[in-house]
Parts: sequence; structure tokens; C-alpha cells
Amino acid sequence: MQLNRIVNFHKTMGDKTRIRIITLLKQGPLHGQAIAGKLGLKPPTISHHLTKLKEIDVVYQRRDKNTIYFYLNDDKLERMALAITRIGGDDMFGKFDITDQEKTNVIKNFVDSKGRIETLPAQRKKKLIILEYMIRGLKHGQTYKETEMNEYIMQYHEDYATVRRELVMTHFMFRQNGIYELNPVEMWPV
Repeated sequence: MQLNRIVNFHKTMGDKTRIRIITLLKQGPLHGQAIAGKLGLKPPTISHHLTKLKEIDVVYQRRDKNTIYFYLNDDKLERMALAITRIGGDDMFGKFDITDQEKTNVIKNFVDSKGRIETLPAQRKKKLIILEYMIRGLKHGQTYKETEMNEYIMQYHEDYATVRRELVMTHFMFRQNGIYELNPVEMWPV
């Protein structure tokens, strides 16, 4: 599960009205007017909050004749609420158990004598090894502008945009507002 989804879930849930709506829906499906009446709020306010809850897939709707009922997606709510406790665990990032010998073999097969990578491996496990190889010169706790990352990656591979994206998607790095930083090693998939 990507960190962005966990953060978005918790930002959306960080509202008293939304928590109250979920509490009501735990008792069973309700229509918007009923929710508004029980919470003493106007229907447009309830509609806004329900839209936010539907965006993170913890609430869904079904029509019964002319009335739309809202249901709680219990499974999704529970999975998302517990996701933060699994950060860094094998089930979150799909960690691979890779031996040093495997790393050496993959690097030997994909890295030329100048240290450059002609093509990124298609197989996920091998790609992770190569990405880890590429970031070995970056420092933890230091931030890098996008242009600095581009220059750094160009030492290894010409398609810096793809490599940058892969580094973020595989949780080797964190990106915010065009600034890159290494994630803690515990979050790395290898």
C-alpha cells in the first residue's frame, strides 16, 4: 500500500463530522436526510462529507427507488485504519529476501564496466536490486532538488524521469514539492 493512500485516508478521517457519520453507518445504511437529521446538520454539509468518504472508498451508495442509501465499507475501513501499523512490514512493501550473492549476480548482468545500466530489468526483484545499486551514493537526511536527482541518475541511466518515479514508487525515496529524500532503510523493499 502506498504511503500517499495512507496519508490521504488519515487526512480525510481527521474530521469529527466524518467520524460521526461512520459511527451512524456502523448501525446500518442510512439516506442523506436521515444522517443530516441525526447529526443536526444541513444536507449539503452531509453531502460534502459523504463525497470525501466515498473518495477513500470507506462509504458507498445504493439507490432504492428514489432514495440513495449510504453504506459503510467495513473491510476497507479496517484495512486502511490498520495500514499504518504495518508500515515497514513485509506485507506492506512486499519485501524481498535477497542474498548478497544474488545482488552481485544481478549487478554483474545489468551494469557495464563503467557502472552504467543499459536497461532496467523487467523483473521486479532485479529492478529493486538495480535501484538500490543506483542510490548507494546518496546520503540519508540530505534533500535533493529534482535537477540534482536528474544529474545523479544520469551517471547510471539516461532515462532519469523513469528512475526517479521508480525510486519513489518502490519507497526507496520520498518526494514532496520537487524535493527528494531517501526513506529509512527499513522502508526499502530489499
